[in-house]
Amino acid sequence: MNFKNYIIILLVLIIGCSKPTVKKENKTKNLPEINYLNQKIQVYTTARNTNLRLTKTNELTFKEKIQPLETEVAVFVNPNKTFQKYLGIGGAITDASSEVFSKLNDSQQNKFLQSLYGKDGIGYNIIRTSIHSSDFGLGSHTYIDEGDADLKTFSIEKDRKKRIPLIKRAIELIKDDVVFYASPWSPPAFMKTNKNMLNGGKLLPEFRQSWANYYAKFIKAYEKEGIPVWGLTIQNEPMAVQRWESCIYTAAEERDFLKDYLGPTLEKEGLGDKNIVVWDHNRDLISDRANTIFEDPEASKYAWGIGFHWYETWTGGLPKYDNLKNINESYPTKNILFTEGCQEKFDIEKLQFWPNAERYGNSMINDFNSGVVGWTDWNILLDERGGPNHVQNFCFAPIHANTKTGELIYTPTYYYIGHFSKFIKPGALRVSTTTSRTTIESTSFKNKNGQIVTVVMNKTDSKIVYKLIVGDSETEVEIAPRAMQSIIY
Repeated sequence: MNFKNYIIILLVLIIGCSKPTVKKENKTKNLPEINYLNQKIQVYTTARNTNLRLTKTNELTFKEKIQPLETEVAVFVNPNKTFQKYLGIGGAITDASSEVFSKLNDSQQNKFLQSLYGKDGIGYNIIRTSIHSSDFGLGSHTYIDEGDADLKTFSIEKDRKKRIPLIKRAIELIKDDVVFYASPWSPPAFMKTNKNMLNGGKLLPEFRQSWANYYAKFIKAYEKEGIPVWGLTIQNEPMAVQRWESCIYTAAEERDFLKDYLGPTLEKEGLGDKNIVVWDHNRDLISDRANTIFEDPEASKYAWGIGFHWYETWTGGLPKYDNLKNINESYPTKNILFTEGCQEKFDIEKLQFWPNAERYGNSMINDFNSGVVGWTDWNILLDERGGPNHVQNFCFAPIHANTKTGELIYTPTYYYIGHFSKFIKPGALRVSTTTSRTTIESTSFKNKNGQIVTVVMNKTDSKIVYKLIVGDSETEVEIAPRAMQSIIY
């Protein structure tokens, strides 16, 4: 064989053994094009200084798209680009909410439940609750006698009085799409370094297994009541020393508790299908928690995703939505769940304060656009003082009840949340959506039946006329000052 032939054979062998480059295809690339021309569009609006509250205000029609100009305001939707699957929206059924609910008459109880969970309500399907007590209740309690590390006295009898009946009534209305999860605020006092459920402290190493067993006991006890437990978070706000129930975990401590105790314990108890959410605190430090836990294969395998709140300190600009986008990009197989938010510092004069609702609208739009799959408000119901709360930490809720008169008070926040939860259904996919101006904010989801919901918020004091451009079609929409719209097509 001459040298030339030898080289040719060698090249053929090298090429044949080389691993081919595989180009990742966009999953939505081959979807059939939908023609939106002449399709009907329904517009629902909530606006300040009007009577519009999730009110159908327009019926429009798509026409052929005209190249937009730089002087025009526009919302651009590309239905062929879809992202995370929507889990749902809901709120927490706390001891405080249950206490207030128990003081309503039957008619008002039914009205309240229908408002959140009924077919004509705003479509909540997520329920969060606390593992024993939180600050929102009449006092601190656990499910065991103090000092019972073996959990022989474990009982959820206290929850059966008011909390569990309310949860069951909500689940009856939600039916198939219920997502129920629980969070602890503190281990029992004897398990902690400060011997107190309040004011921080840490879980003592010798009680890690006992505390992991406690979660399993909780899940089994609630499921015995007929409540399907979707999952849990490891610790509410693990970096906050609060004057109420609280417990501190560093990122490494939470990682090790998950991989050495909680994860293996749930698997051993036949509860390995439960979804474990880490962090459950603010956006500011979320990246450190994600990096520490998700980079550890033994811990990461137990974590469904990461949860967050909105109470981080920020000055000017926007909250740290970029941190959520970073996690979404860095750990695409992990889910991001908003687990708590509310307007703090209750003031009865501000029950109809519009900026409270706009805080929700801004957060929900930006959180979903950052990859969040679900959104959980804090208390579903509070009284006329923003409680009850056993440490005087009074806050706002979307609905308040005046326990003296029995009146239900619907705040603007209730309607702003409803612009998402009423129209977007579990299993929907987020759709690529951008705006040409910062004066309006928007996100979109495509329901499983093909229906698209585009939510638009105007935080300015002027009405805005904008183009809604979907593929090769467009329509012109007017949004009132300080308003939220859901556009369905």
